[in-house]
Amino acid sequence: MTLRLAVSAVLVLFCLAGCDRSAQSVETKAAPEASAPVTADATPPAAEAPAVVGGAALAAADGAPSFAVLYPGAQVDGQPLAAGGEAGPGGLITFTTTASPDDVVAFYRERAEKAGLRSVAGMNQGDTRAYGAAADAVNGASLQVVATPTETGQTSVQLGWSAGQ
Repeated sequence: MTLRLAVSAVLVLFCLAGCDRSAQSVETKAAPEASAPVTADATPPAAEAPAVVGGAALAAADGAPSFAVLYPGAQVDGQPLAAGGEAGPGGLITFTTTASPDDVVAFYRERAEKAGLRSVAGMNQGDTRAYGAAADAVNGASLQVVATPTETGQTSVQLGWSAGQ
């Protein structure tokens, strides 16, 4: 319970760090609930195959930037939450995977760097890993990832992004 609270707090802090505090209003909407879980693809988990930045990967949501994709083999927990404002469109999605938190963070770090984002935050708390990347421009693109192992041996991932302007 404490670990979930800590992970949630870290995710909120990452998301707030990427927010434009001068924005007047933000329009948010939740996508309709899906009747069946979504699986990213049948790619083997990262423990069996290294994370590959190139190649096709499913976008985390419609219109998501190239760095905001589902981890190969991800089991999506629900529909992504989409938001838009002065800092551009963005979103948040949660999923589970059999890959380790370190492999998940390495995957997103590579995708962010390939997209021209620079690392701005990294945190290890116990087995939980958190990572943040952002563009240099004001209201630029950003990415936040929190990956924590679960009691079932899988990794729970919270992925947040902003496409920037």
